[in-house]
Amino acid sequence: MKILDAEQIRRKTIRLAYQIVEHNYRESRLILVGINNNGMAYARMLAKELDQIGSLAVTLTNVRLNPAAPDAHPVELKMPLEALRDQVVVVVDDVANTGRTIFYACKPLLDTLPKKVEAAVLVDRQHKTFPVKVDYVGLSLATTLLEHIEVRLSGEGAPVAYLL
Repeated sequence: MKILDAEQIRRKTIRLAYQIVEHNYRESRLILVGINNNGMAYARMLAKELDQIGSLAVTLTNVRLNPAAPDAHPVELKMPLEALRDQVVVVVDDVANTGRTIFYACKPLLDTLPKKVEAAVLVDRQHKTFPVKVDYVGLSLATTLLEHIEVRLSGEGAPVAYLL
């Protein structure tokens, strides 16, 4: 079942961009950290909208980890940790389920001292088993544990999200 079409995703992304600006209005810049492929694709979409608003300089980077076994391989941040010191960091993913992926994506941040760390997701499933609070949510869904959310943001076709 389709839960978000391209236009709904675009509108939610614009709303999240404005919320990020409103909560960080005293800042001159922020860093968006996209998680893996879909998180990075969504971070790019957010960065584009933030650039349109124009009040914050946005730096975009990527963090790579294995969501199925986040402790089995190193978490790799694609920018020097020192660049995050005293900066506002927004960790971005397409879907938050248990919070484990966002939790482990923040692991490199423990080796530096950002000014603030927030999280933004397109879809939040509310099955948190890790101490993660998502600050910016496009769509919040109460789903069963057997259901799955699939978000397609890049590749062929328009962006879309499905509940499977």
